[in-house]
Amino acid sequence: MELETVKPTETQLRARRNRSVAIALALGAFVLVVYVVSIVRLGPAVIERSF
Repeated sequence: MELETVKPTETQLRARRNRSVAIALALGAFVLVVYVVSIVRLGPAVIERSF
């Protein structure tokens, strides 16, 4: 018994790739915002601290 699969069209594959790129960019932007906000909230003392 052979399974039948649906093959996406070229347009559907392009749309899927565009969605993936948009999600990756949004995730990267979110990570960058969280990093910057964390540094700002900790203040300049985090850079000048000695170990």
